[in-house]
Amino acid sequence: MRIRSVAIVSLSVLLLAQFGPAAAVPPPPEFGTDYDDPRTPVPAIAVPDTKHCQVQIVRHGFRNFDPYRSTYTPPAACQGPWSKVVLRMHGEVKGVQYDRLGHITIGGVGVFRTSTPEPSADGIAWDVEKDVTSYAPLLTEPQPVVMELGNVVNETYTGVLDITVTLDFYSTGRRVPAAKTANVVLPLQDQRREESDLIGTATLPRNTTRLLGEVYVTGSGGGCEEFWDTSAPAETGYSCPDGSPYREVDVSIDGKPAGIALPYPYIYTGGWSNPYSWRPSPAPRAFDIKPLTYDLTPFVGLLTDGKPHEFRVHVNGVPAGQSGWFTVPNLHVWTDPHRSRTSGKLTSYAVAPLTKTDEVTGAPNQAGSVSTKASRTLKISGYVDTSAGRIRTTVQRTLRNTSDHTWTAGETHDSLDASWRDTSVVTSGGKVELTDLDYGKTGLLTFLPNATVPGGYDVVTDLKIYDKIRTTRGFSNETYDGRASWIYNVPRDQRHATGTQTVRFQSFGANGCYDHTLQAVNGIYTKDYYRC
Repeated sequence: MRIRSVAIVSLSVLLLAQFGPAAAVPPPPEFGTDYDDPRTPVPAIAVPDTKHCQVQIVRHGFRNFDPYRSTYTPPAACQGPWSKVVLRMHGEVKGVQYDRLGHITIGGVGVFRTSTPEPSADGIAWDVEKDVTSYAPLLTEPQPVVMELGNVVNETYTGVLDITVTLDFYSTGRRVPAAKTANVVLPLQDQRREESDLIGTATLPRNTTRLLGEVYVTGSGGGCEEFWDTSAPAETGYSCPDGSPYREVDVSIDGKPAGIALPYPYIYTGGWSNPYSWRPSPAPRAFDIKPLTYDLTPFVGLLTDGKPHEFRVHVNGVPAGQSGWFTVPNLHVWTDPHRSRTSGKLTSYAVAPLTKTDEVTGAPNQAGSVSTKASRTLKISGYVDTSAGRIRTTVQRTLRNTSDHTWTAGETHDSLDASWRDTSVVTSGGKVELTDLDYGKTGLLTFLPNATVPGGYDVVTDLKIYDKIRTTRGFSNETYDGRASWIYNVPRDQRHATGTQTVRFQSFGANGCYDHTLQAVNGIYTKDYYRC
C-alpha cells in the first residue's frame, strides 16, 4: 500500500511538471467581464545572486498625451560597475480602453518601447521586463527620464494606465564580473523629420574603435502604416491603400547608405480587427518592442575627426507624403583605453539596390491580391588602427521578404501569408557573429453579416505567427496559434466573444533548454507547462 501511494504521488508530480496544473475553474463558454492577467511564455531574465538595488523612474497614471518626466539618480548603495541592469514595468488598467504605445528615454536615449493590453471591465495587471545592461554607460550619472504613453480618458474610454517602472541594479561579485558594454551611448542631436526620415547628427569620440546603431521603429497606431504588411496599391480599392507591403529601415552616414534592416510586423492587442485574439496573451514582442541593430564599425575610420556627422534613418516603401512611423535611433560607441585618436578606412563597399516585384490584381468592390517578393544585400568592410593593432571588420546583411495577400469583394475574407528573413554576419578581429531573424504570419480574417443580429457582423480571426532568432550563441522561437470571434457593431454585452490561443517559447543554447507553453480559452489560462 505504501509503495502504491509513493508511485501515485510520483506520477502526479511528473504529470504536473509536464502539463501544468489544470484551471481551478472551467473556462466560461464565452468572454465575460474579466479575463486572466496577461502573460507571455518568454523566460524571466536571469540575474546573479549578488547585491541588488532598485531605483524607481516612473510612477504615473496616464490619462492624456502629456509626457511623464522625472530624474534618474544612480543607486548610492550599488555603485557601478554592474553585472546586470533590468528594467521592470508593472501596469494596471480597468474599464474600456484601446491599446496604446509607450516609450521611455533616459538622457535622451531610447531604452524601452512597449504597447499595452486592452483591459477588461473588472481590470487587469501585467508585467514586462527588459535587460537594459547595454545602456549602463548612461546610468553612471543623473539623467532626465521621459515616458510617453499617449492615452484618452473620457466618458467612453475610461481606462487610466497606471504604470510603475524600476531599474534593478545587480552588483559584481565572486565569479560575477562587470558586464561588457560600450563605453558611450549617444542619442542623435539636432533631430528633424522629413516625411518618413529622421535626421540628426552625432560627434563620436576621437578614439572610437567600434560602432553599433540601434533604432526603435514601429508603424504607429491609428493609421494604415500600423498595418503596413497588408498594404495594397490604391487602384485595387483595398481599405489601406499604402502601395506595396514591403518596408525596410535604412541608415545612412553623411549621405552614404550604411545599414539595412527589415522592420518587425508588430500586432498590438487591438490588431487584426479582433482584440479577443490577444486576451490574455499578446502577440510576440508586443510588450517588449525590440530595436533594430546595425554594425557600423566599417565606417569608424571616417568618423573620428571630432566633427559632427549626419545620421539619417529612412523607412523605405512608405508612399510619398505618408506619415505614421516612429523612429528613435541611438549609437553605442566603444573607445580605445590607450589612444586618444584612432584612424581607419573604408576598404570595400557594396550595397545592392532593392530587388522587388509586386503582382497586383483587383479593382474597387472586387476581389484582389498582392503577391510580393523582395530582397536586398549589403557587404561593407573597413579597418580601424587601435592600440591593439589593426582591426578589420566586414558586415554582410541579406534581406528577404515574400508575401501573398488576397481578399474577396468587400474584404469579407482577407488572408495573409508572409515571411521575413534578415540575416547579418559580422566578421571582426577573426571572430564571426551571426544574427539570423526569421519571422512570419499566416492568417485569415472574415467579416460577414450576422444571421440574427440586424446591423451586426461576425468577425472571425485565425492566425499563426512564428518569431525565430538564431545567433552564434543559440536559438529561440516564439509562436502564437489562435482563433477568436465576436459580433461587431453591437453593445459590448452582446458581442458573444470567444477565443482560444496557444503561445509557446523555446530556446536552446549555452544556457541550456527552455520550453514554455500557455494555453487559454475565452480569456482563462487552462494550461501552463514546461517541457525542458
